[in-house]
Amino acid sequence: MRYDLNLLPIFVALMEERSVTRAADRLGMTQPALSNALSRLRVMMQDQLFTRERYGVQPTPIALELAPVIAEALARLDDAVLGQQDFDPANAERLFAIAPNGYVEFAIVPAIIARLGRDAPGVKLRLIPYGNDLVETGVSSGATALALGRIVDPPDNLVVTHLLDDGLACVVRTDHPEIGDRISREQFERLKHINVVPPGRMRAGLFQALSQQQLRRDVAISVTNFFAVVEMIAVTDYCATLPKLICRRVAHDRRLKVLPAPVDLGTFPVEMAWHVRYRHDAAHRWLRSLIGEVAANLTPGD
Repeated sequence: MRYDLNLLPIFVALMEERSVTRAADRLGMTQPALSNALSRLRVMMQDQLFTRERYGVQPTPIALELAPVIAEALARLDDAVLGQQDFDPANAERLFAIAPNGYVEFAIVPAIIARLGRDAPGVKLRLIPYGNDLVETGVSSGATALALGRIVDPPDNLVVTHLLDDGLACVVRTDHPEIGDRISREQFERLKHINVVPPGRMRAGLFQALSQQQLRRDVAISVTNFFAVVEMIAVTDYCATLPKLICRRVAHDRRLKVLPAPVDLGTFPVEMAWHVRYRHDAAHRWLRSLIGEVAANLTPGD
């Protein structure tokens, strides 16, 4: 029997998205085109494959049985094709979609862009919202090349590598009326605080560190990104507890001063995740190596 290989990525997208609308968006197709492709896929596989439910589609038992076989077949095909390709970063024209969390976007991505400008001017990046989990980033399906941040409970089809560990420090305005060169535990607990709320399960990190040290924090406002913190700190008597690499980025602002946290709040890992199908992609390997080198040269400091 002859198989239309063009239909297999559609099967994978439907399997992972469980929605015709989301699968079509992911593949850059119209819904009618995807529905037509699904009809041909059903004929090819001689099964309904997906049945409509109230909030999407559900795979049939045969679809569930076929899913790992098809995923492995596509991965092997990628390995065979991509393994034959060379990559010359100095002359390459390529666009990579990556999903950095807010911390990585602020603290690390600028250094990555600088390296690309020097070593591979034709390579471009498109930043994808990190979302609440790895499915939303697109990395678990391979639609997104890399996810960068704290990787929690990755599926089996992702490879995760460690980039660096960062710590935490405090930021207040330079002329703060109460805070000098250090901040005491009592001052920390008395101040109002700005909290940066990361997505999904990531938000537990700082709260857990504070809880372990039995350190209270009076949160006056919560924001969704690090970019908002600087201006708020500069015009208030608030305090923010931020990763040290973020603090290093804002330390040049004369309106602000960075101080050690009143207690040791530990460290947190920064990781990189990618789909196994990219393990032999020469361009992807090069990008992973470049990001690893950039991260290794970023020292959070004391």
